[in-house]
Amino acid sequence: MDPLREAELLMTRRQLFGRTTLGIGTAALSRLLTVGGLGGIAGLADALGSPDGDHRFPNFAPKAKRVIFLFMSGGPSQLDLWDYKPKLRNQFNEDLPDQVRRGQRVTTMTSGQTRFPIAPTRFNFNHHDNGGDGIWVSELLPHTAEVVKELCVVKSMWTESINHDPATTFLQTGSPLPGRPSMGAWLSYGLGSMNENLPTYVVLHSKVSSNKPNQAVYSRLWGTGFLPSEYQGVALRSQGDPVLYLKDPDGLDRMTRRAMLDSVDALNHRELKAFGDPEIAARIKQYELAYRLQASVPDLMDLGKESPETMELYGKDAHEPGTFAANCLLARRMVEKGVRFIQIFHRGWDLHSDLTKDIPSQAKDVDQGCAALIKDLKRTGLLDETLVVWAGEFGRTVYCQGPLSQDNYGRDHHPRAFTIWMAGGGVKSGMVYGNTDDYGYNIVDKDGQVIDPSVENFTPGAVHVHDLQATILNQLGIDHTKLTYHYQGRDFRLTDVHGHVVRDLIQ
Repeated sequence: MDPLREAELLMTRRQLFGRTTLGIGTAALSRLLTVGGLGGIAGLADALGSPDGDHRFPNFAPKAKRVIFLFMSGGPSQLDLWDYKPKLRNQFNEDLPDQVRRGQRVTTMTSGQTRFPIAPTRFNFNHHDNGGDGIWVSELLPHTAEVVKELCVVKSMWTESINHDPATTFLQTGSPLPGRPSMGAWLSYGLGSMNENLPTYVVLHSKVSSNKPNQAVYSRLWGTGFLPSEYQGVALRSQGDPVLYLKDPDGLDRMTRRAMLDSVDALNHRELKAFGDPEIAARIKQYELAYRLQASVPDLMDLGKESPETMELYGKDAHEPGTFAANCLLARRMVEKGVRFIQIFHRGWDLHSDLTKDIPSQAKDVDQGCAALIKDLKRTGLLDETLVVWAGEFGRTVYCQGPLSQDNYGRDHHPRAFTIWMAGGGVKSGMVYGNTDDYGYNIVDKDGQVIDPSVENFTPGAVHVHDLQATILNQLGIDHTKLTYHYQGRDFRLTDVHGHVVRDLIQ
């Protein structure tokens, strides 16, 4: 007897009852397997629709086709990079006024301090023309300063999470608790692939110059949570094979590999028909993608095809695989080839002590790569349809953690006000949005009054993490309230039940 047929006849009681309820699900999955069109929806969002209607994405004409997310893990200090506060130079070692702190909580790392002494930045800032009032940029970012006319600098970001893991998880998934799909997974689910030979969502990890211990980043940050696993990010390695087990074993030629996959595909389709498990459909797609990656990934990773002018633009670090500059160049190549969401991680920004010794190397790691990426996308005509986002999970305090001197200090976590920037993809260029008080501690309105931001009631001038996520989705033509997935009895989305598109940031 056919082994598969024998297995079917030996089904358990649970399998029997489960199979009798597959009517609607099987019909939907049959639709899934016939979905086509590389520029449109290639996943469950199209096949199954949405619980409150058969939504299609994009919901409206997108300004951007793809996202490059540059994540500075650890919380870069906005006070030493972007948020210029010259008055603080005259307040060195003074206590932070209680009316500025406003009773806000601090981490356990500084809660035991008897004082919160002000630590002005020891780095100079320069004023750069942006076609308007100008943008102040730290001397640590000379290359990025060259592209300020392309940047939308947001100084009024805020989040509730005060520690790294929940804050990072919140920024990446819309929830401080693990288990939710990442932003890239949501976009893969909603918009599908633009190139069947490459992953829709790619993750790159960058080498770090600083000797400081780095915050860990976990695979769940580019995972799918409760979405089918086909939408997870594919992490490419800089050393050895970009993807593990991508090469055929010795003695196995391409034709034999294809014949083996055809046999596995037939078995998987029989299992899918019998049990209707969406993960089987995901497995089918992943096997096929892995086969195509064997040809497409080596070509993608070959920077030898780039011109000398391009390599000079990204700098000498771009010749070393795994550096931030090399990853930025790879991101541009992926954009050209139709990758939907590219995430570059750079760790080591958690500078609780010796900040002045370590932040220069951190900034040097990313500065030229960021600027080169913007210039490269612009000269190739891709910047207008590519949204670039630079952000950490939160900022750093104006007061010092640990010993303070004129030459050195440390800074604790500060979620109440921090800086990010965006470029391309339909966001306004050469602008600064939002502001902070004279201490860089609280977000203030145009009259200098402290804003008490609320997730439920959007306050102009303050940008919450959910607002940023809603705005990113908007630029891709997605109404963030409609990109949902029904799970455990309710509809989930990236922005949960919050989020507002910040219209002042977009063209």
